[in-house]
Amino acid sequence: MRERDRAQPARRAQGAHPRVGPLRLRRGARGVPPGGARLPRSVTNASAALRAGLPVVLPTDTVYGLCGDPDRPEVAQEVARLKGREQRQPIALLAGSVERLLERVPELDARALLAGPYTLILPNPQRRYPWLTGERPDTIGVRLPKLPPPAAEVLDEVGAVLATSANAHGGSDPRRLEDVPEEIRRACGALVDGGELSGTPSTVLDLTGPEPQVVREGAVPATDALAALADRLRE
Repeated sequence: MRERDRAQPARRAQGAHPRVGPLRLRRGARGVPPGGARLPRSVTNASAALRAGLPVVLPTDTVYGLCGDPDRPEVAQEVARLKGREQRQPIALLAGSVERLLERVPELDARALLAGPYTLILPNPQRRYPWLTGERPDTIGVRLPKLPPPAAEVLDEVGAVLATSANAHGGSDPRRLEDVPEEIRRACGALVDGGELSGTPSTVLDLTGPEPQVVREGAVPATDALAALADRLRE
C-alpha cells in the first residue's frame, strides 16, 4: 500500500485535504479487529468509515455503489452532493439479508423482497427514512443484492447502508473501482476493490400499485424480473 493511502477512515471528513486520498483496500488485505475474529482489513476499515458517517465505495452485484450510514440524513445529503444531483431524488436502502432489512423497515412484505440485481419500490406506510424516499415518502426503494466478498462482510458488520451508483449524475455506471470519478473517491472514507463487475445497473420494480411495474430494465430483463417476482410471491 502506498504511503499516501494509509489514512485511517475515522479521520476522513467531507472536506478532506486533496492531497490525502481515502483508504483503498483490495480483496486480499487482512487484519484482526477487536475480539480476535479475523476479517479482511477492507471490511474493518470500511465498517469503521461507515460508522463514522463517511461515504464508502463498495462493489455490489451490478456496479460500484456509493454507500453510507442510512440513519444519518446528512450522509444522504453528502452522497447527493458528490453525485451532483438534486436532494429530492431517492436513494435505495441496501441490506445483506431479509432480516436486516426488516429490522429497518418492519412493515415491508417479506414475500416481495426479491434478492439479486433488483431495486424494489415498496410501500412505506410509516414514512421511514424520509431523507431516502425523495418525493414519495410513503414508498421506499430497497435492495437485497447478492454481494461479492468483502462487501457482504461489510454488510454483516453494519447491517444496512444507503446506496446509489458511484458515478456523477448522468455519468456511466462504474464497473471497476477506477471508473468511479476521482472527486467521489477522494471524498470517501474507504474504497473497497471488488474487481470488475457487470457494469449494468439493477432492474427497478415498483410494487406500490395493484400490479408490479418495471421502472427500469437493467441487469435482469423485464419479463424475467416479473417472472422471478411472481415465483417469489408464490412461495
